[in-house]
Amino acid sequence: MRRRPRRPHAGDGLFIIGLVGPAGSGKSTVAHAIAADGGAVIDADRIGHEVTDTDAEVRAALIAEYGADVYRADGALDRRRVAARVFSDAAARARLDALVHPRILARAWEELNQLRISGHRGVVVLDAALLLHWGMERSCDAVLAVTAPEPVQIARLMASRGWSEADARAVLAAQKPNAWFAEAADLTLENTGDLAALERAGRAAVVRLMAERRAARPAIDEERC
Repeated sequence: MRRRPRRPHAGDGLFIIGLVGPAGSGKSTVAHAIAADGGAVIDADRIGHEVTDTDAEVRAALIAEYGADVYRADGALDRRRVAARVFSDAAARARLDALVHPRILARAWEELNQLRISGHRGVVVLDAALLLHWGMERSCDAVLAVTAPEPVQIARLMASRGWSEADARAVLAAQKPNAWFAEAADLTLENTGDLAALERAGRAAVVRLMAERRAARPAIDEERC
């Protein structure tokens, strides 16, 4: 895979890291470690939950397709029910993506701009499994991939989301493989199941990526002249 472009030097004091990887890889563990060191995290999964739970147009569209009971008594979307449908029905998945993804992107950019306005300086993590599909790497200084062996991914998905093994395998089968994410990234971390080691690796990766970006910046700026 040809290396995708990164954003030109912006001089805004931000170092934007696109965090990618398949479900169950351990991206959230890396994001939390970076946040603990003062980095800001824009979590596309969180934004997606906000969109489906609070956007009136999205709620109306999902109720029209799945029925009023697709929203639980607490107002939250029954995501397991929707997931079961979209992973077996490509047309339903396309409709959901077309409805939700533009709204997730708009809110992510809004959060990024708010960080600039508020004076945040330093690391910003864009935690988005679909970042590469959306072309968001062009707005990042670096892309960090997190991968894991399939047994680790399945165990994490079963523990964190309450899925059956069959559900977890179905989700992974519908996603891009580890190698696809690794080929598009500047650096890849493999999660072997030792979360403390993964956190340390995530922190070290930030230092390395920032150093590599600084070293490459003169050449990047020269290319733009």
